[in-house]
Amino acid sequence: MKHGKKYNEGVKLIDSGKFYDVDEAVAIAVKTGTAKFDETVEMHVRLGVDSRHADQQVRGAVVLPNGTGKTVRTLVFAKGDNAEAAKQAGSDYVGAEELVTKITNENWLDFDVVIASPDMMGVVGRLGKVLGPRGLMPTPKAGTVTPDVAKAVTEAKAGKIEYRLDKTNIIHCPIGKVSFGAQKLQENFDALMGAIVKAKPAATKGQYIKSCTIATTMGPGIKLNVSKFGA
Repeated sequence: MKHGKKYNEGVKLIDSGKFYDVDEAVAIAVKTGTAKFDETVEMHVRLGVDSRHADQQVRGAVVLPNGTGKTVRTLVFAKGDNAEAAKQAGSDYVGAEELVTKITNENWLDFDVVIASPDMMGVVGRLGKVLGPRGLMPTPKAGTVTPDVAKAVTEAKAGKIEYRLDKTNIIHCPIGKVSFGAQKLQENFDALMGAIVKAKPAATKGQYIKSCTIATTMGPGIKLNVSKFGA
């Protein structure tokens, strides 16, 4: 695969045989993010678990202290007082059955996070085939099925992200934008890695954090020294 000039310049900043500490890695990532847009910095963590087993699933959510740098559009399924609370909290869209119809009939998906009060899950369940494959289905584990919909909206807007294993036992998550600078990116990295370490399943055997790489949208991967994560 042929890479562009900027990518190749980024490669020169990285020692491919070295495993970097987090502070070094984020500082290099900021230098490699030279595209004309504000690149996202992503973290990819391979875990020593088998996601095919229910007792080895790793999934949860964490509020990044410095947000994601992205404007998050929230959709809340709620009625009555819950609907009013969601509107007061600044949710972009609030409704009930009529939103199910809009999504189903118009293939409307102009939102990033879906939140639901528990009493609405019977309604939201009808959207499983649409929201599920896109990772948008609300779940109690991610804090998106909750009686306190206002709090969920506030957290989503503040930079709450969900992490989960893919089929290859890797978690892929954004930790911010290049424009954040190294310190804020490291604070976000520490918050996310701390949550992943805390979520270690009891059934895990051997090394939990197998490998970790960070990279900007257009840049090369930077390998981290995972022995520092105590897992």
